Amino acid sequence: MWYNLYMNREVVSETSNAEMVSITRAEYGELLELREQNRWLMEQLRVVKSKQFGSKSEKSSEQVGEQLTLLFDEAEAWVTIEEKQAATKVKEHTRSRKSGNVRDILPENIEVVEVEHTLPEEERACPQCGETMQPIGKEVQESLEFIPAKAILKRDIYYTYACENCKKNDISTPIVKTPKDAVLIPGSYAAPEAVAYIAVQKFVMGSPLYRQEQEWNRQGLMLSRQTMSNWLIYCSDNYALPVYLALKTEEMKHDLLHADETELQVLHETNRTAQQKSYMWLYRTGGDAEHPIVLYDYAPGRGQEYPNAFLKGFHGYLQTDGYSGYHGLEEVTHVGCWAHARRKFDEACRAVPKGKRSPTAEQGVAYCTQLFELEKEFKDLTPEERKKQRLEREKPVLDAMLAWANTRNAAPKSALGKALTYLKNQWPYLNNYLLDGRIELSNNRAERSIKPFVISRKNFLFANTARGAQSSAVLFSLIETAKENGLDPYRYLTWLFAEAPRLSHADPEWASKLLPWNAPENCRPAK
Repeated sequence: MWYNLYMNREVVSETSNAEMVSITRAEYGELLELREQNRWLMEQLRVVKSKQFGSKSEKSSEQVGEQLTLLFDEAEAWVTIEEKQAATKVKEHTRSRKSGNVRDILPENIEVVEVEHTLPEEERACPQCGETMQPIGKEVQESLEFIPAKAILKRDIYYTYACENCKKNDISTPIVKTPKDAVLIPGSYAAPEAVAYIAVQKFVMGSPLYRQEQEWNRQGLMLSRQTMSNWLIYCSDNYALPVYLALKTEEMKHDLLHADETELQVLHETNRTAQQKSYMWLYRTGGDAEHPIVLYDYAPGRGQEYPNAFLKGFHGYLQTDGYSGYHGLEEVTHVGCWAHARRKFDEACRAVPKGKRSPTAEQGVAYCTQLFELEKEFKDLTPEERKKQRLEREKPVLDAMLAWANTRNAAPKSALGKALTYLKNQWPYLNNYLLDGRIELSNNRAERSIKPFVISRKNFLFANTARGAQSSAVLFSLIETAKENGLDPYRYLTWLFAEAPRLSHADPEWASKLLPWNAPENCRPAK
């Protein structure tokens, strides 16, 4: 079969004539395929450019607001601006004074160094009578100084005692030695403060060991990155890991968890090349936990066996994104993430050419936005009341959205097609948040917890060995859990590394006593 196409061909006279050209079915099919590929590539280019150069916010646009009004014909949609302002309740708050004075930003217990500036005695002679002038007042000028981290050699001196009287009378002289504190690392000069500082610089401030090595070398301390790495691994294996396992035991007692995962490159791993992807998995407690727990777990892959192994013994709700690796967990109710569903439709809105709109994508965003707006209203309710309100007010929105989605079609590989496919495939999991009022609408809690690792990874790029990656996972876990419980990471790790060597030799249950919520008050940030 032949197909007739009209094509514009330029002639010598610089005029264009429409010319009909006949092509075969195969050529026509190839042309359609090329057009589809070109459309898909342009769509992907617009999405990538939007992510790289556009606004990262997924806040609803004015166009989506119009869709909300059309989709949900509720009384609230037609309330006037004056009525909305009158109905809005603003939570009371106290705004701290910001006068520009340095005292407004300083903690109460900051060290103050006073330097007095006086005139030499010969310059205090009175120009009238020649007598020495006396102080009658003073002006105080305050400034804030920063002192770079400095190394101090701590020298512990333990005295040995003997009885001089017994020695004079030739009696067997008893000798008593001052008991020594347990050392952090046998045969090493590492102190708890040093290892805690290195860990915080790497895992909180994102400064790789090679940068720390350069900084110390500039100050005259020839501390190598290999030495620092050995300190971190030893303290992780011997002190942080038992506390990590105690945290895991506590975490498995909860029946609501969040999970996420991200890539990590490991250079030297048995039977694997440096180019193969490894993963850092995250498991954390939900918003209902009295003591939040954030745990990282390194694994060489992304298969289902890894969350299965970590979550062994866990029974309850697990909220994640749409990754299918979580779906097969036994005795676990998988809960989807509406933030991911909304993001798919938001990307479909960004994928259309400039100046054009995608009403279907905007409607998808509008449905999701309606759910999030309702969740804001339910934020201060008890879990029982929230579940009731969800069934009464959000369930109808969900039913309407599913009916709407079943009437929409789009090219499977297009951004809109992916959004619709994601919505339909994830629908059973997306609806599971209705089962319990404690469950959140999105998995943003896990995404916020994995973000510190992602930011740090941009600095250290990769792990050298699998053992180093797991040590990093353990230390990251303790640091992020400490932060979630209102502790200063440096103070907490210093306390842990100071207490663990002593307790580990005397108390079989020592690890549970060093959990973040058992830390002393001085482990909290200065006020």
